[in-house]
Amino acid sequence: MTTRIRYGKRFDGKFCYNGNDLGAVCSRERTVFRLWSPDAERVELSLYRDDTSPAFRALPLKRGDRGVWWVAVEGDLHGVCYDYEVETAGRAVRTADPYALACGCNGARSMAVELTRTNPAGWAQDAPPPLPPEPVIYELHVKDFSHHPDSGVPPEYRGKFKAFSWRDREGRLPLCMAHLKNLGITHVQLLPIFDFATVDEGGDDSQFNWGYDPLNYNVPEGSYALNPSDGAARIRECKEMIQALHQNGLRVVMDVVYNHTYFSDSWLERSAPGCYYRRRSNGALSNGSGCGNDIAAGRAMVDNYIANSVLYWAKEYHIDGFRFDLMGLMTVELMNRIRRELDLVFGPGEKLLYGEPWRAGDSPMEPDTHPALMANLPLLSPGIAVFCDKIRDAVKGSCFDARSPGFVTGAQGQEHAILSSAAGWPEGAWEFNPRDPSQLINYVSCHDNYTLWDKLALTITPGEVWPEGYLHPREELLARNRLAAFICFTSLGTPFLQAGEEFARTKLGDGNSYKSPPEVNRLDWDRAWRFGSLTDYYRGLIRLRRALPGLLDKSAEASARVTNQTVHRPGTVSFQLDRGGPEGERLLIVYNACWEEFRLELPAGRWIVRADGQWADQHRPAGTEGSWVTVPKCSGMLLLRRRDEPPELDSQEHEEQELETPRPAEVAGPEPSAPEAPQPEALLSEDAPSEVPDPAEAPSPELEPAPHGDPAIPAPEPPEVQS
Repeated sequence: MTTRIRYGKRFDGKFCYNGNDLGAVCSRERTVFRLWSPDAERVELSLYRDDTSPAFRALPLKRGDRGVWWVAVEGDLHGVCYDYEVETAGRAVRTADPYALACGCNGARSMAVELTRTNPAGWAQDAPPPLPPEPVIYELHVKDFSHHPDSGVPPEYRGKFKAFSWRDREGRLPLCMAHLKNLGITHVQLLPIFDFATVDEGGDDSQFNWGYDPLNYNVPEGSYALNPSDGAARIRECKEMIQALHQNGLRVVMDVVYNHTYFSDSWLERSAPGCYYRRRSNGALSNGSGCGNDIAAGRAMVDNYIANSVLYWAKEYHIDGFRFDLMGLMTVELMNRIRRELDLVFGPGEKLLYGEPWRAGDSPMEPDTHPALMANLPLLSPGIAVFCDKIRDAVKGSCFDARSPGFVTGAQGQEHAILSSAAGWPEGAWEFNPRDPSQLINYVSCHDNYTLWDKLALTITPGEVWPEGYLHPREELLARNRLAAFICFTSLGTPFLQAGEEFARTKLGDGNSYKSPPEVNRLDWDRAWRFGSLTDYYRGLIRLRRALPGLLDKSAEASARVTNQTVHRPGTVSFQLDRGGPEGERLLIVYNACWEEFRLELPAGRWIVRADGQWADQHRPAGTEGSWVTVPKCSGMLLLRRRDEPPELDSQEHEEQELETPRPAEVAGPEPSAPEAPQPEALLSEDAPSEVPDPAEAPSPELEPAPHGDPAIPAPEPPEVQS
């Protein structure tokens, strides 16, 4: 029996392989198979016509340098499946290729593909839109996006990659894509699109999972493809999705989960036992992910695997950014390496890089490494940002306690946290020490925990009858939702929102819907119409933020320009933001979470209201010098003054024309809470103009349309917990 080499620096010196050609490198002439398996005594390759038929050929691999086994097979193997038998210490196991670029249905067999044959038409010319002044990130799940019948996508493409690239015969976008294109966001962050384990790709459409269960890291998920057995086609359809998002003015961020795998008996473990996972001193697997195992970032071959995977998705799939799940299980050194290598290949800052600066539990790190946790923010390179859970919890209350209030729902004692958030958490504030606002991802909801709307409903109306309580556009819930969004979009940092937050997305109180039915998770596009005034508010906030450089400032000096921070009373705060520069722009921002109005004396100068609790991106005089302004109950207000030349009331139209959220064709009759719907033909056209609503003609938010929702969907049972 062979004695296993224990992992360490000596192991690295002998076996670390720095090439990027592991896996199956396929051409029309031949395919070269390479597997890193340093402890193996024998490796055999099996070839299959498809993902179900028996092997038609078996070939031994040759042992090369640094633990790499290889064999070259002549002929065109594009579309041929394969796996390995690896014998270590006298024990033989069958494994798929952890470095595979394609696979068959459910990923148990890898597939050789010539990547150039997976490119859609025009792929060589595909490019993202130019970098915006600031990212506005929109978190989206592939299946959620188009599963609803009102999405405008044909049934056969709903929940698939194809939903993003489909157009009708006249070339018009479906309703869901028209909404996405015209909301004003700049980046779409897709929940995991690599191959995950928890959905049977050959099963029916009732299955659902967020996808945080990695199986094949370098392969697109098969349940999002029309034919999961066709490895080349699923790659092509994924590329078509990215291409379509680029063509519609959106960059694409990939949510990556390199911190754990679904099975600890994974292809990584089977091919190189003990090398890819952290273990405690007693030999037990570490579980800092809360999912049963931790990938051993900090080891040379593990870091190579992760960094090469990120570069592969960026190069081959034209991905524009990466969001790291549980980034606290990665090392600072690895994250800085990835930042450095992305900048080297694509240019400084071209690719976004951010993640969660926490972990679910303790995990033993490698010597001389530092976990990428909140406490180590100063060690992270510029250009690596983190999610700011402090603004999330200050605004709406604990995400783990449905009825725990936050600032917008009446909690007292959060005023200073809200002001610190607005200022980008200046040095030392609340034991949170970002280098500058560029390190902050500001959000009030994401896929985890309750949607913002459900959290607000559960907090302020605990006696409501459910699920009906989630379905109606009630005044108080709308006001508190708008205020939460207002705080997020007027704080220093990068704004982020969960898909559907802009139209009061509900999951009927399901606080952990990672595997709940699609009917609970999907975006309700009829609801997008019914809550159209809320969508307009978000669209206005995005447009307004883009027009005010003071809010976009990511410099180290930005926080110092936030002045006159004042707590007027419990639940009401204000501050000023002076950007400096030739125009002398000054902003006055007020957050009034009280259910009563607040009267504020304005500083000297001529002020105009650019946003309040009902409308954003408006131009309304706020009075003359020394006047007062009334901030309505539970609302925010942003006022603008220029020191040098007080502006005239701006009456010109916005340069950018946006489409309203399209109304589903199935909904008939006028809605009292929304403007008159344009004709569907205009809504579906990507070039169709629309007017910015006049605040004076705004529909009353107190008017409630008829209840809407699927009565067949019961309130879900309390789900099991998944980190």
